[in-house]
Amino acid sequence: MNTFLLLAILALTACSTTPQKMPAPVTPPGGTITDLRTGKMLSPSQLISYLADEPRVIIGEKHDNPYHHQIENWLVQSLPLLRPQGSVLMEMLTPAQQPQVDKVKAWLQTNSDAQSTQVAEKLNWQKGWDWSMYSDVVMAAIKAPYPLLSANLDRSEIMAFYQKPIFPAGKNSSDAKVKDAIAATIRTSHQQNIEPAQLNAMLAIQQQRDRRMAQRLLVAPQPALLIAGGYHAAKSLGVPLHVKDLDHAAKITVLILAEPGVIVDNTQADYVWSTPATDH
Repeated sequence: MNTFLLLAILALTACSTTPQKMPAPVTPPGGTITDLRTGKMLSPSQLISYLADEPRVIIGEKHDNPYHHQIENWLVQSLPLLRPQGSVLMEMLTPAQQPQVDKVKAWLQTNSDAQSTQVAEKLNWQKGWDWSMYSDVVMAAIKAPYPLLSANLDRSEIMAFYQKPIFPAGKNSSDAKVKDAIAATIRTSHQQNIEPAQLNAMLAIQQQRDRRMAQRLLVAPQPALLIAGGYHAAKSLGVPLHVKDLDHAAKITVLILAEPGVIVDNTQADYVWSTPATDH
C-alpha cells in the first residue's frame, strides 16, 4: 500500500444526577453566533442556554483551529453549570483507548494535580491529534464525574474497511448525493489525484466512522456532547444522517464552528459560530 495513502487514511480516523462542581468556565473567544433556524444573532450565553435543553449535541470543529478548541472547552465547562452532563464523546478517542480513559479517570480521583502530559501518556493519546490543541478540553472532561467516551474506529477496523470496503446500510446515509458530496471532499483533499478503488475505500471508511459515532452517541448517557470534525458533524453529510437511519425519532442538534469565509447554512447545522481568523 502507498505510504502516503495509508497515512491519509489513518488521519481520517482520527453520569450524574446533580449539577457538577466545575472550574469557573473559560471566556469564549470572539466571533459571531447565528441561529440558523431563525437567522438571529446570539450571544454565547443565549447559545449555551439553548444547548443546555438538548439531549444530544454535536460540535463540528476544524481540527487545527485553536479558537474551536477554546469554544469546546468553554462548552464542556459551562453546560454542567446549567444542568447535569450525561457524557462527552470524542472522535479523537478509539475503542482501544477506552479502558485507559476509564483508568485515568479513576486515577485522577486521587491524583487531581496530575500534569496534562502525564494524562496524555497514560491515554496513549494519538500523535495525529495535536495534544496542545486538545489538552484543555480532555482534562476538563476526564476530571468530571460523567463518562468521557470514544467515538471513532480502531486502526485495525480502518484497515479492514480499506482492504474490503463495506458501506453502512441506511436510506439517508446511502443516498447517492450524500456519497457524491463526501467523495468530492476526498478528491479535493488529494488534489484530484486518487484512484477510483482508493476513493471507494476512503469513502467507506468515512461513512463507517460516521456510523460508529452515531451508534456511540445514541447509547451514550444524556445529555451527550460529541466533539468531531466539521464534515462528520454536518447534517447534510455526516453523523446526523446515520442517527436518522438508526433511530428516526432521536433528536440531534448541530453546532458548526467555522473559519472566516466559510459559509454554513441550515441544511448543515442548527447553529454556526464563526470564529476570528487564525495565523495558519
